[in-house]
Amino acid sequence: MEEMVEQVELLLEKQDDTQLQEYLNNLNISDVEELIGELPEHGPKFIETLSLNRAVNVFRILEFPVQERIIKKLSGQKLEDLINELPPDDRTSLFSELHGDAVQKLIQKLSRENREEALKLLGYEEESVGRLMTPDYIAVKRTWDVSRVLSHIRRYGKNSETIDVIYVIDEHGVLLDDIRIREILLVKPETKVSELMDGRLISLSASDPQEEAINVFRMNNRTALPVVDNNDVLLGIVTVDDILWIANEEYTEDIQKIGGTEALDEPYLDINLFKLIKKRVGWLIILFLGEMLTATAMGYFGDEISKVVVLAYFIPLIISSGGNSGSQASTLIIQAMALGEVTVADWWRVMRREILSGLMLGVCLGLIGFLRIAAWSMFSNIYGPHWMLVGFTVGASLIGIVLWGSLSGSMLPLLLKKLGADPATSSAPFVATLVDVTGLIIYFTIAVIFMRGILL
Repeated sequence: MEEMVEQVELLLEKQDDTQLQEYLNNLNISDVEELIGELPEHGPKFIETLSLNRAVNVFRILEFPVQERIIKKLSGQKLEDLINELPPDDRTSLFSELHGDAVQKLIQKLSRENREEALKLLGYEEESVGRLMTPDYIAVKRTWDVSRVLSHIRRYGKNSETIDVIYVIDEHGVLLDDIRIREILLVKPETKVSELMDGRLISLSASDPQEEAINVFRMNNRTALPVVDNNDVLLGIVTVDDILWIANEEYTEDIQKIGGTEALDEPYLDINLFKLIKKRVGWLIILFLGEMLTATAMGYFGDEISKVVVLAYFIPLIISSGGNSGSQASTLIIQAMALGEVTVADWWRVMRREILSGLMLGVCLGLIGFLRIAAWSMFSNIYGPHWMLVGFTVGASLIGIVLWGSLSGSMLPLLLKKLGADPATSSAPFVATLVDVTGLIIYFTIAVIFMRGILL
């Protein structure tokens, strides 16, 4: 990459657009994308210099903030050509991110056919499959023979998003089946399409959530899936590259939410500082107010702490163990839900597993905590003559708190999903805060039970 950057900088310095165009056109589109990342100020120049087909292929894989910067600086003709040549699904994705006035200006640059197509796709809900689909596909009739199908592909295949799969429709446009291209290529020309149909059709609805489409692609080995309306009329197709893009965005959003922030709609280094603070401050305030309840809980048990000061030594240990177990469980369940491994209907199976795992994890930590107190008491009197009672209190508290943390962390995402909220909002920091407060109550309640009449 360093060598490419140096070569391009040399050509830019010479202002040799012909050699620059030749050099860029011979690179992989991923290399050109990296060059735009290394030399962002020259991004518009690179797109302007590339041949139209190459410029489209590079532009469609760029991040939206980079696309936005580039279209603001492109010449009018290049911009018009680029927008018209973009695949419909990529064009819809771009328009969905732009502000309304910018979209209106770009729509005016589209041909009549592309304008009607763009407005139709933008009419679907923002997070629906309809926003991802492209109307560029190959459709044939069941009565055709393979010879006619191949002629049809030669004529219209160039404008199709993919020819790996051919779709069979009836006279009303209703989807009947899909056939892989290899099945067409390996039979005699006089074979009828109806003879190749097997009825094993998988399709998406235009109104389906994009997350559902991700799961369907994950469970089926397909490069593209057809999209139909409520009457099973074929509207378009969704290809796996678009699904991978959406899956990456969904994964990024979930990771950011699990970390305790709102999802960023721009790359970290590109987002405005004040906007970044705004995304983070809300959750921090909520978590801070939640943590203030720990002071309330400790105040409630103030008498116990004053009588047995040694209890205060283990507060950080207690609350961190509960928070850690809760965060672990929450992260595991959110990820399992995202992959379709766990649903709300599985709540009892999840609870049963977390009760068992929480108990075993709690016993492990409780035993270590007890042994630690015992070991220290052999060489010092730091925990007093009743060190064994302190050890049992800490050990039992750890069992209860780790169990509670595991249950809270696993059940909260499922509860939010049941209520129609995003499970990722039950982020690890939120679960940790919840378990911190309740963990203190568990700890001091067990201490009162164990030490009443002896130290309390």
